[in-house]
Amino acid sequence: MAFKRMCVLLGVLLAVTCSFQQTPTRKKPQKKETTHDAAIQQLQKQIDDIVDDLNLLKEQQALQTVCLKGVKISSKCFLADPVRKRYHAASEDCNSMGGVLGSPLSQDENDQFRDYIRQSIGTNEQVWLGINDMVAEGVWNDQTGSSVTYKNWDTSNQRSPQPDGGKSQNCVAMSSAAGGKWSDENCRDERSSVCQFNIV
Repeated sequence: MAFKRMCVLLGVLLAVTCSFQQTPTRKKPQKKETTHDAAIQQLQKQIDDIVDDLNLLKEQQALQTVCLKGVKISSKCFLADPVRKRYHAASEDCNSMGGVLGSPLSQDENDQFRDYIRQSIGTNEQVWLGINDMVAEGVWNDQTGSSVTYKNWDTSNQRSPQPDGGKSQNCVAMSSAAGGKWSDENCRDERSSVCQFNIV
């Protein structure tokens, strides 16, 4: 309803602006021209503000759609993609929708993330996380380039605790079967993914 009101108001303001611009030019006192120019500038500012509000409404509506299809955890919405892809393809798909690959920031978030994966993709699935050490071996960053402070590596295998892949395994996957534990994987492997959208 608010969206429709914004569109109607935008149409009225555009019509008023057009009528000001189509008024025949006559010699007027300097004071009236200044008033006329100020009125046009004020209307243009109102139109710009309405366009900004309209864009914000569209963004919020899109985010609500994502949250309704997916799940809201903390101040983020997550949307699962069960199609298996390589890390970079999964990342690009999330970016094209305005998000990034999901990256849990705490144990509670990781547990909720794992539960969502089990419900939406499957109990024995692995999904790509938005975490990698492509820039510097052993330095794990999220997709914004920030250092990852929370980690949930799978250390249950004493012979080969995670991360164990060296330079050949630079991307992180979460296993729902292993209770949400992480492992480093070859980025060319194909996994499901979950896109993350921050709520503004």
